[in-house]
Amino acid sequence: MKNTVLIEADRGVVYHAAMARVGSWWSSDHTVSGNAANLYMDARVLGCFCERLGEGAGLVHLSISFINPGVLVRFNGGLGPLGLMGVAGNMTWEFETADKGTLVTIEYAIGGYMPGGLDSIAAPVDGVLLDALDLLAAYVHDAEPG
Repeated sequence: MKNTVLIEADRGVVYHAAMARVGSWWSSDHTVSGNAANLYMDARVLGCFCERLGEGAGLVHLSISFINPGVLVRFNGGLGPLGLMGVAGNMTWEFETADKGTLVTIEYAIGGYMPGGLDSIAAPVDGVLLDALDLLAAYVHDAEPG
């Protein structure tokens, strides 16, 4: 799965929003707690895309295996229900300067076993990632002065 969006803002602004403000733009519909404000990024190698669940509880949605701040972040793991299955996933978020802003590309490769096959979940997962890009773009647009 691969999706790209052009966000009309500086790459540093977009990267900061994506990594430091994920709880402000990710959809609460795609969280365990039902509240996107509980999401956060520990933006370092062996850090995570995590969610607080209260009373010391939490979960790691994806682990960070590579980070080049402002340019590329690589995550490992199964996002959402994929985390409960026998799958391995590699997700990349790439931030590229473009003529009118920043191109953000999310690419997610998944392999392994899922009852009924992985094809059945490909379109819903792709939809979540496309929605995430649209929400990030809207958040940056609304947060930018002007």
